[in-house]
Amino acid sequence: MAKSDQVPVESPFAARTTAAEVVADIDLAGKTAIVTGGYSGLGFETVRALAGKGVKVVVPVRTPEKAEAALAEIAGDVVALPMDLSDIRTIARFANDVAGMLPKLDMLINNAGIMACPMQRVGPGWESQFGVNHMGHFALTQSMMGLLAAAEAPRVVSLSSTGHKLSSIRWDDIQNETSEYDKWQAYGQAKTANALFANALSRRLKVTDGLAFAVHPGGIFTPLQRHLPKEEMIAMGWLGEDGEPSELAKQGFKSPEQGASTSLWAATSPLLDGYAGVYCEDCNVSAPTDPDSPTARFFGVNDHATDDEAAERLWSVSEDLLNAA
Repeated sequence: MAKSDQVPVESPFAARTTAAEVVADIDLAGKTAIVTGGYSGLGFETVRALAGKGVKVVVPVRTPEKAEAALAEIAGDVVALPMDLSDIRTIARFANDVAGMLPKLDMLINNAGIMACPMQRVGPGWESQFGVNHMGHFALTQSMMGLLAAAEAPRVVSLSSTGHKLSSIRWDDIQNETSEYDKWQAYGQAKTANALFANALSRRLKVTDGLAFAVHPGGIFTPLQRHLPKEEMIAMGWLGEDGEPSELAKQGFKSPEQGASTSLWAATSPLLDGYAGVYCEDCNVSAPTDPDSPTARFFGVNDHATDDEAAERLWSVSEDLLNAA
């Protein structure tokens, strides 16, 4: 992805746009979608907006009881099927179930994720943030390529984050096997991987007129923060000393309904035709990070997350890891 491809468009939407507003004037009847993490936080609002427009939505669920209770609130055609992103075997079973249910897949929204968690290993020994956020979605998307090819101009959305600025891919120690574990560096690497994944996937979808995009949803209080102690969020300025959202958070953070809007914009907007693989934020294509800007930590996309060569290298590494699992 050339740096010049990261050029904002004339979007009618912005940071505070809601998910429902993004899809209000788009005909989605007869479309199908998979939304990972679709029973809480941003994923829940994504599913609600899609189902409200007549989309048949399949939600992979790790805890069926919790998912059933949450999704019961949503009117529309929503189906929950068991799957765990940290377990490749369950992804294969999920893919088999979906193949018997859907003739095509119009939208795959890889929304689920974990953030800044203690050191854990999943699957064949992958560091958990890389394993769940990237490898689980990599395996899921690989298993859906046939259904995506059967759709007309399918789209895949990969949720990245401004956290990508914390780390590029650590090619010499992706799985933290020889270096000391830093939960934020690991999160940053995983979010960079999510962005590079969309970049590489866009080339592989081209033959079917498909598109893939990376999305930064914005700062939002969701279950994603479950591994962060209150003291750390106070120190980061997200919470006040009383444990309630700080003024900074009240001004800068989005609601879950607003946070889901960029994913849906990337999944549906005709303005993105021809922008394959770009990184998006605030319902627009992101500009490259301006290192001299006082907001460089929060806005824009760093070059290491849009690099074609790195994207192809990561794709190759990911295929090798998946084949060896």
